[in-house]
Amino acid sequence: MKYDINNLDSKKVGSITLNKDIFGVPIRKDILKNVVNWQFANRRQGSNKVKTRSEVSGTTAKAFKQKGTGRARRGNLKTNILRGGGVTHGPVLRTHKKKLPKKVRKLGLKIALSLKEKEKKIIILDNLNLNKISTKNISIKLKKLGTESALLIDTKKIDKNFKNSTLNLHNINLIPTFGLNVYDILKFNNLIFTKAALKEIEKRLLWFLKKKMKKK
Repeated sequence: MKYDINNLDSKKVGSITLNKDIFGVPIRKDILKNVVNWQFANRRQGSNKVKTRSEVSGTTAKAFKQKGTGRARRGNLKTNILRGGGVTHGPVLRTHKKKLPKKVRKLGLKIALSLKEKEKKIIILDNLNLNKISTKNISIKLKKLGTESALLIDTKKIDKNFKNSTLNLHNINLIPTFGLNVYDILKFNNLIFTKAALKEIEKRLLWFLKKKMKKK
């Protein structure tokens, strides 16, 4: 899996071979689904709540006499059938978080990267540095690279000019390597890595394999 390394002007400046243990994993859609569902579940706040009958402020005095009015028997004004009363079977504070083994999460990341490699939607650049902020300039450069919807991955030290230039581009997202996740990989058409970012990702995803080999 050999790829060209280009600069922002779409000129070739070198080449790199992608690691098969990360970009050559068999595709399993069931694992991708599980990881995306886990991400979505952990995003949810679970903070929507209504007041029940016991929490509503109101009098507990009997509204009218028990018999003789022709109306339904009613103990107080906090009942759920009255306006301003408590809500029955409404949402309560709870957590939506799910557990997913770390091995499965890492495998999901490898599968998502392998899927993009299989579709030949990976672009590798030498760096993401700009001399000045220019959204128009970035938009033109990305079109020359053959993409209008891309997830750009760089190291922790993201160039401020480049970052500010992409803020108004809705189909472009720039993240550091530690923010790489399955949902964002699948959401955008292309993945654009810097050479340094690729090294960081390999280090992050292959440490477990290296640890296993040392034990043997």
